[in-house]
Amino acid sequence: MNAIVISAIWGVVMMFSGIFSKNNAVIRGTALTGLALLIVVNVMEMGGTSLFKVNVHGMLYFDSFSLLFNTIAFGSTFLYTLLSGRDMDRVGRSTPDYFALIFFILCGVAISSSFNSLLMLFLGIEIMSIPLYILTGTDKRNLKSNEAALKYFLMGSFSTGIMLMGITLLYGAKGSFNLEAIALGTGELTPMVSAGLLLLLVAMGFKVSAAPFHFWTPDVYDGAPTVFTSFMATVIKSAGFIAFLRLFDDAFGEMHAQWQLVVAVVTAATLIIGNITAVFQQSVKRMLAYSSIAQAGFMLFALVALNELSRQGLIFYTAAYSVATIGIFAVLIKMKDYTFEGFNGLAKRQPVLAATAAIFLLSLAGIPGTAGFMAKFYMLAGAVANGHVLWLVIVGILCAAISIYYYFRVIQAMYFKEGDAQEMEVSGTFKALLVLLAAIVVVLGIFPQCLLDKLYYFF
Repeated sequence: MNAIVISAIWGVVMMFSGIFSKNNAVIRGTALTGLALLIVVNVMEMGGTSLFKVNVHGMLYFDSFSLLFNTIAFGSTFLYTLLSGRDMDRVGRSTPDYFALIFFILCGVAISSSFNSLLMLFLGIEIMSIPLYILTGTDKRNLKSNEAALKYFLMGSFSTGIMLMGITLLYGAKGSFNLEAIALGTGELTPMVSAGLLLLLVAMGFKVSAAPFHFWTPDVYDGAPTVFTSFMATVIKSAGFIAFLRLFDDAFGEMHAQWQLVVAVVTAATLIIGNITAVFQQSVKRMLAYSSIAQAGFMLFALVALNELSRQGLIFYTAAYSVATIGIFAVLIKMKDYTFEGFNGLAKRQPVLAATAAIFLLSLAGIPGTAGFMAKFYMLAGAVANGHVLWLVIVGILCAAISIYYYFRVIQAMYFKEGDAQEMEVSGTFKALLVLLAAIVVVLGIFPQCLLDKLYYFF
């Protein structure tokens, strides 16, 4: 509850911050202060200190799983603001409003990770989504941004309607929105519960860009301002998966065997479509959009396995994926040319950027010694421990091998090809922050117990 209240209040503070200061550095400092406060109050709540006593009548449940994810989400947003906050100034003149929308989104993230009622799930998803529609279309001078915002709004509204229909059917079958009430007596799928479950699967598949509900993702990620694509592809996607897992674990966990195959097929389709289409892209930004679909396929392993190992693996995956993706997008933002040719010779001109970008790409590809490798390992290990989807594990390994090709294309361009020099505004602070993120990726890859020990403690 601490994070929900503080993020909402700070969102209002950011709305009015532009009245008192026109200095964007002061506005960024205010936002970073709010994010640091969010991290502190969330850690306090993990320790049992709640600043706000609100009777939510069982609609929200703040357990260690949700609070730990919130800490990772707020920490990722803090790093994202440090690295890319200055680049928001180039999108438009409404920097305070951008940060206000981000804080409102974080309020939705906290609700989505802690819901215990289908009504709160709906509210959390919508509080996350509506500000994102606005952020996607903030570059009003760019027709691609306007088109992306319209597509995102239409597809998001369509998936929300499907979600509401699924919630309605479940309420009709169970007479309650509470997850525990829905879970009671659901050992067998009735027609109405089956329809509600299927509609919720489709709706959440839209939200996390799982195939075959992924078709909006490349155009929206490519058209949105790159600085906001970074946030969408990390914190928002991770929050969607936490909500996805919580919904199907708490409400439908007892009949896991009856819907596991459907989710396994969706996972396989997501892995195959995401990786195969990424291979043929000529824009690095669009390639990263398709690779985010492939990464979603690995996150879906948590839903397929639905055991303690996969739950812990999903938390670790969100941390590893978010840090690496925020880092590579921070480098991409500085580029004028988003094609693979634009990265030609980058290692000679900007060795620090090239080296850190290579580490981020190696992590996303799942190369040993990086956090991405351990993240994929734990997701696959959870599926192996489940014992019923070994074929899917093989598909996952093959798709991980395919992903090496398109990630290494960027590394090859940076280190083994010659290219024209691009004008890049890169400060020493920016380079230092990139090195910090790269260090986090390597440390988590070599010493995963740094985070896993905390996971074992909470679980």
